[in-house]
Amino acid sequence: MSRVIRVAAAQMGGNQSTDSRQSILGRMIGLLEQAAQQGATLVVFPELAFTTFFPRILLDGSVLAEYFEAHIPSDTTERLFKRARELGVGFYVGYAEQTPEGQRFNTSILVAPTGEIIGKYRKIHLPGSVEPRPNSRFQQLEKRYFEYGDTGFPVFQGPQAWEDARIGMLICNDRRWPEAWRCLALQGMELLCVGYNSAAYDPNGGNSESPELRTFHALLAVQGNAYMNACWAVAVAKAGVEDGAALIGGSCIVDPNGVIVAQASTLEDEVLVADCDLDMCLQGRTKMFNFDLHRRPQWYRRIVDQVGIELPKAE
Repeated sequence: MSRVIRVAAAQMGGNQSTDSRQSILGRMIGLLEQAAQQGATLVVFPELAFTTFFPRILLDGSVLAEYFEAHIPSDTTERLFKRARELGVGFYVGYAEQTPEGQRFNTSILVAPTGEIIGKYRKIHLPGSVEPRPNSRFQQLEKRYFEYGDTGFPVFQGPQAWEDARIGMLICNDRRWPEAWRCLALQGMELLCVGYNSAAYDPNGGNSESPELRTFHALLAVQGNAYMNACWAVAVAKAGVEDGAALIGGSCIVDPNGVIVAQASTLEDEVLVADCDLDMCLQGRTKMFNFDLHRRPQWYRRIVDQVGIELPKAE
């Protein structure tokens, strides 16, 4: 028998800085209920789902603290956990985490249908800069507001309700780095969950990247890596306009052949559902991407030893 899990991608439209946390959670619960009505048992929400994408703004410390969760579930976010338990639906969600020691991370968690948190991941590939760019309306200041993730790339065993799926998590920019996907695939990952908040403009300055090109790159990264690692991938955007800044959409569910089986058609709140047959991963893993037979890691040393480009020596 095939191992099929029905998964929902819960794309969200923009969260404004003036929106209350309660109103945002109300929208998320609405998406959760839509997904449950369609039979989904796993719902994937975006990166930093509870707030606006605050790294685009230069904030002082007192205001910044309002965007972080010291505990999860918190008094506010418990609403989402409670409704999910009632519906028997689990979820992936991204949020800004503050640890008891005062560290701050861009984090995602994986929550089983019972409400148990079965996995946590902290974003490793932080884009942007520490210092703001002069005379720029929008910034990309993740390096200023977050520390680099310290979890590595773990894979988590899902419950029987999810067909014991082996699940990995990434966050936004991580999806563009093939090393991350391969680390997960080498642990037998069958399903990748990734939320993102990707600008519809070049967040590092310049005007060479249109919304169409950035959406194409977002899809390309997910399709190519799902194929090369023989896994399902659920990539979910916070889209539309937030505080005057545009975000791309393009939320999608991709199969292990790299084929998009469901894709968002709006830049607003939208639910996509697909039946993910985990046994489809076996085609790639026993043939083209059979790691046991075909990998040659003795020649890959440069990938882990080197950071920047080293040009070949001149003859």
